[in-house]
Amino acid sequence: MEKMQNERKKQNELFLIIKVLFAMYIVTGIILLVLTLLLYKMDLGENVINIGVILAYVFSGFMGGFIIGKVKKSRKFIWGMLIGGLYFLILMAASLVFNKGLGNDMTHFFSTLVLCIASGMAGGMLRS
Repeated sequence: MEKMQNERKKQNELFLIIKVLFAMYIVTGIILLVLTLLLYKMDLGENVINIGVILAYVFSGFMGGFIIGKVKKSRKFIWGMLIGGLYFLILMAASLVFNKGLGNDMTHFFSTLVLCIASGMAGGMLRS
């Protein structure tokens, strides 16, 4: 009986992680869509778009960390770091698939990793 309860608890945690990641990517998609519309209407520069993409990652990570921290209630910063790291891993996997590699800019790679993990952690640590 206890084994079934532990298995169900693990399944619930996995489902929670998947739901939070899905919400994070929906938020990211909405922000990127708004950036696309702004680029089309206002002819924004590349620097503005790059900053907007970074802010999308940070906001999504923060939001994901906040949601999972609110649900888990203990070790919230670790859960936030986990969700931020998973978010980054999916971004990296998509980059590998669509760009056929990571590219030569490892500074961008590591800064994105740090931003995703740190924003998830910050969201998880937020008291509510």
